[in-house]
Amino acid sequence: MDLLKQGWFSEICDLWPGQCLSLEVEKVLYHEKSEFQDVLVFKSSTYGNVLVLDGIIQCTERDEFSYQEMIAHLPLNSHPNPKNVLVIGGGDGGVVREVTRHPSVESVVQCEIDKQVINVSKLHLPNMASGYDSPKLTLHIGDGFEFMRNHTGKFDVIITDSSDPVGPAKSLFEKPYYELMKKALKPDGIICAQGECLWLHLDLIKNMRDYCSSLFPVVDYGYTTIPTYPSGQIGFLLCSLNPHTNFREPVLEFTQKEMEYKYYSAAVHRAAFALPQFAKKVLG
Repeated sequence: MDLLKQGWFSEICDLWPGQCLSLEVEKVLYHEKSEFQDVLVFKSSTYGNVLVLDGIIQCTERDEFSYQEMIAHLPLNSHPNPKNVLVIGGGDGGVVREVTRHPSVESVVQCEIDKQVINVSKLHLPNMASGYDSPKLTLHIGDGFEFMRNHTGKFDVIITDSSDPVGPAKSLFEKPYYELMKKALKPDGIICAQGECLWLHLDLIKNMRDYCSSLFPVVDYGYTTIPTYPSGQIGFLLCSLNPHTNFREPVLEFTQKEMEYKYYSAAVHRAAFALPQFAKKVLG
């Protein structure tokens, strides 16, 4: 792989032209092509084990909790009773881990198209993949689009943990996908989807927010910091069918003793929606 040179991995992609993150590689633990994508896991010198799909970092052991906790608990704690949850993607298991440990959640369905990512994560990212042992989880290996077409009005919360909008994942950032998620929700349901980076993809985020506003009465955008994602930041697009939802004020709060968060808190939840002025000017 061209991205591995002289003991370093460099994440080069047209989605962030002129920049890249590099991590020092101690050992390549796994590198194969699955039916769908190139799958690489390496042990880094400072970030633990790292999962890379088609040349793009998906997670590292050192900082994964920032993304996993926020994409899960922002929507879950914005819903008064999130019993039934659907997770699209997220084969590393991090989102499933967070959702299954939420006290209100009774059942979780995960749709992941690439079983090889799950198997590799169980082997090399066991802390992230621990949620696969939960009795709350039903795992569906297959296409999330087709699954949602056959399960309308079923879920309180849908979380889309997608890779970046290149190749097959591009469709997960387009209006028809959000229309499909809307149909799969219960009447007061909430969705949360990976929403890219304010520093790099503001036009894309605005476009997504605009079409979501035509589908949902409440739409908002929050973000988190994470050093191994491009520009150190990634966001979340949240939509609700309940016109009274206020994503900026959690309706469920748990003590640190109850949940043992590593990143998320009620205060961080509220702060996630305080956008810098350059982004606020565009997104409103």
